[in-house]
Order: sequence, then C-alpha cells, then structure tokens
Amino acid sequence: QVQLVESGGGLVQPGGSLRLSCASSGDIFSFNTMGWYRQAPGKQRDLVASITSGGSSKYADSAKGRFTIARDNALKTMYLQMNSLKPEDTAVYYCKHESRRGVYWGQGTQVTVSS
Repeated sequence: QVQLVESGGGLVQPGGSLRLSCASSGDIFSFNTMGWYRQAPGKQRDLVASITSGGSSKYADSAKGRFTIARDNALKTMYLQMNSLKPEDTAVYYCKHESRRGVYWGQGTQVTVSS
C-alpha cells in the first residue's frame, strides 16, 4: 500500500500562484510515475502533469508554460508549482502514484481561482 497526502490548495485570485505538495509513504517501489490530475464539478478527471522517478515530465496543454511539476525522491514528495492561475483551473487536484505494484490516489485538495 502507498499512502498519498496532498496539501497546498486554497483560494487564490486570478493571476496568482499556488504550490501543491503530495507526500507519499508506505510500500513505494523505486521505479514509479507520479502525477497531478484535476477534476472540476461535472467533468472527468484529467491529467495535469506527470513525472517519472527518473525526472522525465509531461504536461497537459493547459498547464504548459504555467505549471511546473517536480519531485524530491529522498523526501518522497512531489510538487506542482502553479502560476498565472485562471478561473478555469478551479478543481479538486489529485495526486497519483503508479508502479508495477499498483495505482494509488490521494484524497485531493481543492483549488479555487476567483476574485
């Protein structure tokens, strides 16, 4: 089992920034991919960005140029720096951990972008 705990969400004005964190613990396999997903009310859960244990990352088009994903393998923590936030970024953001041992999700953290 892998436990994931997200933090860092909140209310921010358009144009503002937030940094999300996802702390992982438990039976973590060395080779894994972690990612941030988001789900707005009435919509499906979509990939925002992902990063492998080797540091390779990819982004959704909506996140390119504004969001940066990073991870600290020693701390077993993943981050998402979100800049130039827009109202359409409002969603619950989920952390995902995937390896050959399985797929795990965090409980989510709410991000609201509003003036």
